[in-house]
Amino acid sequence: MWVDWFLALRILRDARMQSLLIIAGVAMGVTVMVFLSSLITGLQVSLLDKTLGAQAHVIIRPAEERARPLLGDQVVRRIETSAQRTRSIDGWQQLIVALDDDAEIVAVSPSATAPVFAVRGNGTEAVVVKGIAPERFARVIAIRDRMQRGELSVTDRGAVIGVGLAAKLGIDVGDRLRLQAADGTSELFDVRGLFDVGNRAANDVWVLVSLRNAQTLLDLTGGVSVIELRTQDLFTAEALAARLRGRSDLEIESWMAANAELLVALRSQASSSSVIQVFVILAVAIGIASVLVVSVTQRSREIGILRAMGTTRGRIMRIFLIQGGLVGVGGSLLGSGLGAALAIVFRHAVTDARGEPLLPVVLDAPLFLFAAAVATATGLLAALMPARRAAKLDPVTAIRNA
Repeated sequence: MWVDWFLALRILRDARMQSLLIIAGVAMGVTVMVFLSSLITGLQVSLLDKTLGAQAHVIIRPAEERARPLLGDQVVRRIETSAQRTRSIDGWQQLIVALDDDAEIVAVSPSATAPVFAVRGNGTEAVVVKGIAPERFARVIAIRDRMQRGELSVTDRGAVIGVGLAAKLGIDVGDRLRLQAADGTSELFDVRGLFDVGNRAANDVWVLVSLRNAQTLLDLTGGVSVIELRTQDLFTAEALAARLRGRSDLEIESWMAANAELLVALRSQASSSSVIQVFVILAVAIGIASVLVVSVTQRSREIGILRAMGTTRGRIMRIFLIQGGLVGVGGSLLGSGLGAALAIVFRHAVTDARGEPLLPVVLDAPLFLFAAAVATATGLLAALMPARRAAKLDPVTAIRNA
């Protein structure tokens, strides 16, 4: 086997310029693949982080109340939608236990959630109070990592609000905030932290308090109105929601259903990346095959001599396949380094007003392994046709015509 490697390396070394050019071509193709993949993946991660930073993967709510279509023995022509009130999920404790045991679900967070009014002096804002169990909630939404000031503390009369709401009401950590429910019930809370989840809607309306305090404020004693879930793989959220809907009459919605346009955009980006990679692979394959075909023509006399000396067709094929594999490996190593360097330079060159990357890039081991595997496989497949051609050369004809 070492003879095959020796001959393959000898042929590549004798045609240095051709070998360097084709390795450079493969490297450029891998560079494009690594750079674009890291850029598109980073863009997708950034979009998902900004969109789902304040959103659970799956949300469970009580089923909507619907008016009955019959009055006595007459059918009502028009059915008016009933005004929805804050209601508890029936049997939510048992449901939480079942969801905790589901291997596909990473975290479960029950909450008492409803619209209320936040009052501060003469200022009044419509907000959404979320009564939470902090440890569970932080596992569904990474709120601790997004605290701007203070801490996530809702014990006793503690409350945590978004930076947008704090700016509207002129509130900071240590101030007091009054929450008033629709029925006039009100409670006074101490602001202990400000968060910024990267979502303006959440920053402007969320008020986090303890589950018990929210239940009292909303007249929801012992109940929860929302259960939020985080899944192992966020792209399986709709499948999980569909599975749960099949076992319950509750309202169950995934982030994929709530953000259908975002999902279409992400899939379009992934498709664009795949199309670009296909054309890059084709260009690299054509380049490798062209160079090796020329090499077979130039080396026909040597190939004929090797065949006349008893070298088998299989060995001749292996020599050229090794060349294709070596070109692919060499180009993938060089291209991976160049692609990573280009991505890092781009990340530091394109920044926002705060100096943070405007379009973050994602460079991980699977990306480099994929690029190396594609380049090596392309090299081997591209070398297959020249290798077969070389193996079929008749030794007498090759030596006479050389």
